[in-house]
Amino acid sequence: MEGTIAVFIPIIMFLIVGLIAVVFIYYKSKEKQLLIEKGLSAEDIRKFFENKRDPFLLLKIGVISIFFGIGLGIGLILEDNTSKEYWVPLMLFVFTGAGFVISNILGNNLRKNYDKN
Repeated sequence: MEGTIAVFIPIIMFLIVGLIAVVFIYYKSKEKQLLIEKGLSAEDIRKFFENKRDPFLLLKIGVISIFFGIGLGIGLILEDNTSKEYWVPLMLFVFTGAGFVISNILGNNLRKNYDKN
């Protein structure tokens, strides 16, 4: 039974990743199609997608990744010291959540300064 489950895990993982990619591409093309149907020119569509792009996306991803790593490290240290297994998931969720909050606040502050210039 365990061998069968172990075989299906990678298959299901690739199916889910493929499904997410197909859905993303479908909705992206649907969005472009709706803009064309509204009668926007190519320059207007280009400006629309440039305004939609977040210039601080990589900064946000970096902050979240740093907090994820800190949570993982602290969770592993606490797990080794206390022999309790719940520290790693707890610290991952807490620090990743804090990373999302801080990256959002930081991104909003930077966006305000970016829009002023």
